[in-house]
Amino acid sequence: MTNFPIAEFENQRTPFYFYDIELLRKTLDEIKRFSNYPGYHVHYAIKANVNPVILEEIRKAGLGVDCVSGGEVETALNAGFAANKIVFAGVGKSDWEIELGLAHDIECFNVESLPELEVIQEIAARMGKVARIALRVNPNIDAHTHHYITTGLAENKFGINLEKLDEIIDVAKMMPNVELQGLHFHIGSQITINDPFKLLSEKINELQAKYAEKGISFKTINVGGGLGIDYDNPNENPIPDFKGYFDTFKQNLKLSEGQEVHFELGRSVVGQCGSLITRVLYVKEGTEKKFAIVDAGFTELIRPALYQAHHNIENLTSDGDVEKYDVVGPICESSDCFAENEMLPKMRRGDIIAIRSAGAYGEIMASQYNCRRLPLSVYKK
Repeated sequence: MTNFPIAEFENQRTPFYFYDIELLRKTLDEIKRFSNYPGYHVHYAIKANVNPVILEEIRKAGLGVDCVSGGEVETALNAGFAANKIVFAGVGKSDWEIELGLAHDIECFNVESLPELEVIQEIAARMGKVARIALRVNPNIDAHTHHYITTGLAENKFGINLEKLDEIIDVAKMMPNVELQGLHFHIGSQITINDPFKLLSEKINELQAKYAEKGISFKTINVGGGLGIDYDNPNENPIPDFKGYFDTFKQNLKLSEGQEVHFELGRSVVGQCGSLITRVLYVKEGTEKKFAIVDAGFTELIRPALYQAHHNIENLTSDGDVEKYDVVGPICESSDCFAENEMLPKMRRGDIIAIRSAGAYGEIMASQYNCRRLPLSVYKK
């Protein structure tokens, strides 16, 4: 449970992100503890949060990095992560991004299409490099999550469909400047039950058995990430069930001797250590509703507007009777709403509000729409 230093917040300009670094360290300790199996390697999905203080803790914990843009590769390198622990995914890698990865000899490109594979071969040949790759396979598994963050179905833009995999493997193995190391999978995000990961393991087992019969083996199997967090009860469940997550793969995924399995966790690493702190500007009485208008908006945290996501909201400075509010921001868009019909202690102008579980896809997605300032960061170490 995060203990907020409310006295320190009084004179701090809002809105800002507050990070509980102690909780982040405990989370990283749990990840290392429960992933301590031979051949298991954990990469941090850096798109979740690139705050430099956060990245430093993750680097010190020994995690690698999963990137989805050249900018993220540069950010990881500048933060001190070793190039040989960086993997690079994404459906639309531009030439300069591929050149960047090759120039730094990153660990692996996760390739998502035949045209991309052909471009990587062309650029690697021109640069006199050999590109280590894994083929991202679309296993057509429903992760039962929001349709915007489902990535493993046949209808999604991501990955290579199973019926095309044989052809692309054959092409990759013939390319002189490409080294096919493994298969990559990612079925979605904010997955809160382990059944989809069990189904993924079974699908991988089938594929590995099929290719073993053809004499084809893979050094690495990358199962992606997707483990969710408890947005409704961050105090009761500040650290996700990493034991259940890693044990699901340990019990169900069949690996050959010396084979590596790679993970790409993002939200579950940083989600619960961050909160968006905002201040009540006005309490407005509507005809049938009561609005708490705060000084943060979807410019600071877009998830509720984009995904209809719900974050637990706490009034840190009121212990009054509970009333019903729509908590809304100042942006000139009707979608700028954090929650409707939220039961909160009586709101007053100046109350300090915490929007919880905002460490992932919060600060990194902040914008300057309406010419607003980007949020600051405050840390509890």
